[in-house]
Amino acid sequence: MNNAIQSILKEFPLVILDGAFSTELERRGCDINDELWSAKILMEQPEMIGKVHADYFAAGADVAITASYQATIEGFMRRGMTKEEALSLIRLSVEIAKKERDEFWVHPENRSNRPKPVVAASVGPYGAFLADGSEYRGHYKIGECELRDFHAPRLKALIEAQPDILACETLPCLAEAKAIVAVLQTYKDMSAWISFSAKDEEHISSGEKILDCAAWLDQQNQVAAIGINCTAPQYVKSLIEIIRSQTNKPILVYPNSGEQYDATTKDWHGAAAENSFVDYTKQWYKAGARAIGGCCRTTPDDIRAIAKWARNK
Repeated sequence: MNNAIQSILKEFPLVILDGAFSTELERRGCDINDELWSAKILMEQPEMIGKVHADYFAAGADVAITASYQATIEGFMRRGMTKEEALSLIRLSVEIAKKERDEFWVHPENRSNRPKPVVAASVGPYGAFLADGSEYRGHYKIGECELRDFHAPRLKALIEAQPDILACETLPCLAEAKAIVAVLQTYKDMSAWISFSAKDEEHISSGEKILDCAAWLDQQNQVAAIGINCTAPQYVKSLIEIIRSQTNKPILVYPNSGEQYDATTKDWHGAAAENSFVDYTKQWYKAGARAIGGCCRTTPDDIRAIAKWARNK
C-alpha cells in the first residue's frame, strides 16, 4: 500500500499542503454561498478549479486537495442531476487535480528542490452535506452504520479516479472516522489521512478527546497520517503534542485563519490570528507536525511563505 505522505517525508523534512479553495474561487468572482459550496463550481465552471490547483502548485504546494469536500451524490441529485452524473462530477474533481499536477511537473524548472506533487481526494464529513455547520459540532442524528452507507458510494467514485491518497477532513467525531475506515478496508491498496476539526486544545468538535481518537487511529493500517484542520491556529500546537504522544504516524495540520464561521449566513467574522502563518508553521513543525498547510481563509501567499521557509531548512 502506497503512503504518499510518508514517501515525501523520506526525502524532505516537510510535506507542504495547499490552502483554502473557497477563498481563491471567491477571489475569481465565483459565488459559493450555496449548499454545495465549492462543489457548485465543479458543476458550473470546472476550469476555475484547475486554475486554483495551478496557483497552489506554483506557490509550492506538494499536495493538491480536490474540490470534492462538499461533492456528494445526494447534494448533486437535489440539483436535478442523475446519480451517474453526480458520480462523474465527483471523479472529475480528481481528474482535474491530476491534470494540473502533470502539466505543472512536465516543466523542468518546477522540479527543483521539491517532490512531485500528489493528489489527495477530499472526503468531507456528513455535516458538510447537511450544510448547517454540523462539521463543527459533530452531534449527528445518525449512527456509524448510516455514516458508512453515506460515505461508501463517494469513496468508491473517488478511488476509481485513482488519487494518490484520500483526505478525510474536518471530521467532527470519532464515529465518522471509524465509518470511513470501515469503508476503506474494502480498498486495501488505498491509504487516507484522517483530520478532525477541534473546539479547543484537547477536544475535537464533538467534545471527544483527540488523545482517544489518535490512539484508535494509530492501530489502523490504512491511515497514513492523523491531523487537525479548519481549527483556530492557537489550539494546534497542543493538539499536535497530544497526537504525538499516541502515534508515530505523520501528523498533519492545516488550520483556518482564526476567523469564525457562521453556518447560517455562510460567512466568516472576527479577526485572523495575530501570528503570521509561517510563524505558526515553525511552532507546529517543532511540536511534531510533518505536513502543514492552510484551510479556510488562507491563500497561496501563505503556502508560498511556508514553502520558502521549509525549503531553506
